[in-house]
Amino acid sequence: MGDNPKPKTEKELKKEAAKAAKLAKFEEKVQKRQVVATAKESGETKEKAPKKEKEIVEVIYSATTKPGEKKDVSGEMPSAYAPRYVEAAWYEWWEAEGFFRPEYGGRDLSKENPKGSFTICIPPPNVTGTLHVGHALATSVEDTLTRWNRMKGKTTLFNPGCDHAGIATQVVVEKRLQREKGLSRHDLGREKFIEEVWQWKNEKGHIIYDQLRDMGASVDWDRAVFMMDPKIMRAVTEAFIRMHESGTIYRSTRLVNWSCTLLSAISDIEVDKKELPGKTLLPVPGYAEKIEFGVIISFAYKVKDSDQELVVATTRPETMLGDTAVAVHPEDPRYKHLIGKMCQHPFVKRELPIVGDEFVDREFGTGAVKITPAHDPNDYEVGLRHKLPFITCITDDGFMTKDCGQFAGMKRFDCRKEVLDALEKLGLYREKKDNPMVVPICSRSKDIIEPILKPQWYVKCDEMARRAIEAVEQGELKITPDFHVATWNRWLQSSRDWCISRQLWWGHRIPAYFITVTDGKTPAGDPADNKYWISAHTEDEAREKAAKKFGVDPKFIGLKWDEDVLDTWFSAGMWPFAIFGWPENTGDLNAFFPGAILETGHDILFFWVARMVFMAQELTGKIPFKEVYLHAMIRDAHGRKMSKSLGNVIDPRDVIRGITLEELQRQLDSGNLDPKEIATAKAGQSRDYPQGIPECGTDALRFALMAYTSQGRDINLDVLRVQGYRFFCNKIWQAIKFTLFQLGKEYQPEAIFKLTGTESETDLWILSRCAQTVAMCEQGMVTNNFTQATTAVYNFWLYDFCDVYLESVKPVIFHGTAEAAAAARRTLYHCAETGLRLISPMMPFISEELWQRLPKRPSEKALSIVIAEYPEPAQYPFIDKTLETRVAFAMDVIRQVRSLRSDYELINKVKTELILCFLSTKDLDALKTLESLVLTLTYSSKVTMFATDDKSNKAPEKGCSRVTLTSSNATSICNIYIPLEGIIDIAKERSKLESKKGKLDGQIAKINELQAKADYETKVPLGVRANNQEKKETLEKELHSLEAALLALNV
Repeated sequence: MGDNPKPKTEKELKKEAAKAAKLAKFEEKVQKRQVVATAKESGETKEKAPKKEKEIVEVIYSATTKPGEKKDVSGEMPSAYAPRYVEAAWYEWWEAEGFFRPEYGGRDLSKENPKGSFTICIPPPNVTGTLHVGHALATSVEDTLTRWNRMKGKTTLFNPGCDHAGIATQVVVEKRLQREKGLSRHDLGREKFIEEVWQWKNEKGHIIYDQLRDMGASVDWDRAVFMMDPKIMRAVTEAFIRMHESGTIYRSTRLVNWSCTLLSAISDIEVDKKELPGKTLLPVPGYAEKIEFGVIISFAYKVKDSDQELVVATTRPETMLGDTAVAVHPEDPRYKHLIGKMCQHPFVKRELPIVGDEFVDREFGTGAVKITPAHDPNDYEVGLRHKLPFITCITDDGFMTKDCGQFAGMKRFDCRKEVLDALEKLGLYREKKDNPMVVPICSRSKDIIEPILKPQWYVKCDEMARRAIEAVEQGELKITPDFHVATWNRWLQSSRDWCISRQLWWGHRIPAYFITVTDGKTPAGDPADNKYWISAHTEDEAREKAAKKFGVDPKFIGLKWDEDVLDTWFSAGMWPFAIFGWPENTGDLNAFFPGAILETGHDILFFWVARMVFMAQELTGKIPFKEVYLHAMIRDAHGRKMSKSLGNVIDPRDVIRGITLEELQRQLDSGNLDPKEIATAKAGQSRDYPQGIPECGTDALRFALMAYTSQGRDINLDVLRVQGYRFFCNKIWQAIKFTLFQLGKEYQPEAIFKLTGTESETDLWILSRCAQTVAMCEQGMVTNNFTQATTAVYNFWLYDFCDVYLESVKPVIFHGTAEAAAAARRTLYHCAETGLRLISPMMPFISEELWQRLPKRPSEKALSIVIAEYPEPAQYPFIDKTLETRVAFAMDVIRQVRSLRSDYELINKVKTELILCFLSTKDLDALKTLESLVLTLTYSSKVTMFATDDKSNKAPEKGCSRVTLTSSNATSICNIYIPLEGIIDIAKERSKLESKKGKLDGQIAKINELQAKADYETKVPLGVRANNQEKKETLEKELHSLEAALLALNV
């Protein structure tokens, strides 16, 4: 035993060095305490220096590895997991080796892979900004699925890309132009402005791709697509022309969501619906003072040739200048006799017919409704039914039109006040009341949305919606979680035609031309009339088509290219097939379309997902993907929506690398928030991240997000909890470090792992747990139940492998027989290597780093864990549920003993005898062969086991801590005795525990008092309430443990 092998000597030297370092730190602490004590004695009352944070030595990979070269792992492992060290160099090597390309290994994409294929397209993030944790969640899910399928041997493609984000990008560039050059886009002109946008895109566009690399996204960068790339522009143009010529796209004048600031129609998703409880003052762009909303105004219209009047109510008094009728219910006895008569408008020469319409709610308000067909969706429908005039009273830029009499030319909300004053002077004003309401606000400009009549391009959606519903009903398209199917059906059944034109300069310009025919015979057309529009790839093509349509010589055709661009969602709807070269029949289109799955947030189920199904079915005759997986929406720890103005939007890189509070707040200063929003955001950051955000690393962030991915609607993400998964990474790191040391440098695993019959029960148990974990991961990944997969690998690594097996195997390797030690090493390697492959899809960096350090089986041909085989349940026929039940009982005993030892503050070096008395011989037999496991994990000097009917053994009567344990499955009972005489002073111990109990009682009482307050649920933030409850539960658990320890001492 004196001649230890070299590795052990090195280990001992390291231990000695570590002990020396600890001793030095301890002596330093002692000296500091002496200084403090001296200061106290001398009466010094200097202000306490701020407590220093524990210094973390940053470990950085320093080998001279060139970009794209394989990382050098021949050196010594750092003492602890260090994210920056682990993540260095791997991604560049993966990319250089081509692991992410579906053609890797010379695969012919034209030939079918017998193992299958997997395609997923990244939902293209907006080029305007950076990824936040919501994107990080999506990327984690998408990449985990991709890596898992790749390890399954499938032909795999994760296709990256970026959206041009029409309105968002134009707004950002316009703001920059104004800020830096004092110019508007109109000062530059369309062509020069587009050049500015491209310059901005080329400066900023790489940021998102860099973030995806930091997240470890295994995308094929050679196939990256930007939504304004030539092939996408060609595809979008072709799609518009086909759909216009088939009649699916048409021109019509209808109400749109209009932003007077952007001078454009915007989509519903770009409208924030702000709920107001009543009277509220809101800021509006272009107005120095806030504008009043959340009130309803009543005023009267005089009935012509009568002394009667009709009192109507409105939340937008300025729109009364566009009123063209008053509606009542046709069966309302109060007004039935007035139907057909006229009201006189008080400010313009206009008579308003009183019409009967069943849409009027007789019980609401006065039962009479003012009708403004050109500025309200409901009134628009009434106007169509009764053939009323449609009078626009608000201009595109938010001023009152020339039809508004004395109010013409006023700004719309200035006019609101003037109209009310004028009504009052005429004696027509009746009252103003608080009115809970929803105000539509443009998410980009923060302007109040105006419904305005505009000639626009529309897509007919009825038939496409029917096909999309049918695809889900027939199982052609699966939506997960399935409770979203009801939303899908509801939206599609009530879907209206889709407005696709936007009055912007940045985007896909609509390939349509307004035709004028100068042959002297053909009448001039109206821009709202679809008949006078031709869609074409070029002007020459448009001229030829128009000449043919109108039967004239091309020389008589005049063309004006539509200046509008397409809604961003139009090109986004073509994403799954346009990126592969449609309309050409390319190899990629045949190989990768339709995709396997789309992963996105449920908030864009209709705006994007449905439209992709629409466009794919319309243009290709196929559904774009087989499944839609909708992840939950991420909110902050308080349950609030992520918002820049609240300061709770988190850049995933800040979680990966860590960031101070000061740096977080500097980011706010460099953003686009106004000073008041910055102050609010900084206050929120100071409250939530007083110490900043700790460095967690990519693997911890990915794993945390995957663990959070329950199939619900919301995730309240506490970023600081992600740090717990960094500690998990360190557990894995230490486990592999231990494994490597125990295996030794010369260890060579066999080609295939098989049982030899020399394995101990503990070996067989960990193999069973490993097999169960493989099965659980397989089931979780197949069903997209990622929480099941993360829970399975977490429990295996932390509780089974690290806490139990590694501890139990030490004495076997150090002191067991050669045969037992060999079996333990084989089992150790097999479980560790399997465990790394199981976590690889979720935690790519640490799994690669550690897998590369493990010795390889002769049968292992993969250069990287990225392309290694994922563990298959059939390869792990080791499940033994009976053995697992027995070990679970043993662990119940071990945990109880450890709890008691902890309560009595017995350190691991203090060995105690352990006596276990079972109520049945069956329970004794279950644990008897696991005695060495119990001995090792309870830090006992000796374990005695017997059953109550064993006359030769008797339970001790005094000087012991005693507790009765019922197993976790409630089938076994065991009395546990720990002799404490001579180890602790029982009287003192009881006194100490009583004191602790009193303190715990007090702490729990304080929380109960706080929670009992009447306004606790309404005034205390959700995050604080959750923390309080968690703290209380921890204290109660500790109290329960103390009470058990006290009871045990009463023997």
